[in-house]
Amino acid sequence: MSADAAPDADLDRAFAALADPVRRAIIARLSRGPATLSELAEPFEISLQGVSKHIRVLEDAGLVWRTRDAQRRPVHLDAAALEALTSWIDRYRLEAESAYRRLDAVLAAAPPSV
Repeated sequence: MSADAAPDADLDRAFAALADPVRRAIIARLSRGPATLSELAEPFEISLQGVSKHIRVLEDAGLVWRTRDAQRRPVHLDAAALEALTSWIDRYRLEAESAYRRLDAVLAAAPPSV
């Protein structure tokens, strides 16, 4: 997923993946560094298989990837993919803020009402 212009399908998959609270918690954990499936499963009362399914959804959305380190398969966060999401949100946030600043200027220039 590119940070400049993520295709709509990529955005759809990423935002859909982040709609689940377990997946958001996994992303939050991975923001502190790579972790194994067992490490990611510790705070949840769900099976390793369940956590593995969440990881696959995040992988399909391009938000995480796995590597192999001997017996371990750490999961890594793709910061660039998150940047693409925040860029998309920021574009519309900035447009909304600009509209509010223009409205503030119009209201400030208007004569006081009685």
